Amino acid sequence: MVDRTLCTHASLTDDLTALGLSPGDTVLVHSSLSSLGWVCGGVPALGQALTDAVGPSGTVVVPTQSGECSDPAEWQNPPVPEAWWKTIRTQMPAYDPAVTPTAGVGRVAELLRTWPGAVRSAHPQTSFAALGPRARELMEPHPLQDSLGPASPLGRMARSGAQVLFLGTDYATCTAFHLAEYRLPLAPRTNCGAPVRSSSGERVWAEFTDVALDEEDFPHIGADFEAQGPVTVGTVGAATARLFPMAEAVDFAAAWMRRHRTSS
Repeated sequence: MVDRTLCTHASLTDDLTALGLSPGDTVLVHSSLSSLGWVCGGVPALGQALTDAVGPSGTVVVPTQSGECSDPAEWQNPPVPEAWWKTIRTQMPAYDPAVTPTAGVGRVAELLRTWPGAVRSAHPQTSFAALGPRARELMEPHPLQDSLGPASPLGRMARSGAQVLFLGTDYATCTAFHLAEYRLPLAPRTNCGAPVRSSSGERVWAEFTDVALDEEDFPHIGADFEAQGPVTVGTVGAATARLFPMAEAVDFAAAWMRRHRTSS
């Protein structure tokens, strides 16, 4: 019989507390539920453990991205025929924070976006959802042209002293590093499109420009940051967990990118 780690709501809360989460913290969570072991109660048990670790005065945030709410001309996995693009742009349902599902960010994020009291931000592609007393101030507003920049929830989290928590994940998906890309001189920009609701409630196809995001070098940035920065490494269940201050990580990433990336 294969040995497996049994996790409960109580044991996960204890592990998160031992890692360094404290009452009143704001924490952005990237998680892989399967990495924890066998969780008694599944996703809700982990969600409850996270909220218990930060207490009633703390705020838990998850990325709730929905990349399919984008221009079909940019789709690669898989691409769609060019003959379909016009129909998709006119017929794709508008992004709705209450309805549009997450994509590629895991079961925990998908659950927490619908948790009673959760607030989800308005960006059709790079939204976040937050649960706790600071949820609304962190999530609103979320401008189209500032998906992960200083005016976004990510920017406000960094300024508020938030921490980043990896549960069985790594720096390859470190959303906070994208904030550093907005600090680069001559950061490349790209044209974007998405189906949204206008101020009058009408479904419209919005076109906008934003920084062209690139996470290819994030594992290298993360390794260098961890070698020099304040990263607490431990275990939560069977998963390797990392906890670190977002603002310091973003400052480090911005300096790293200025040294290693070119303006081209």
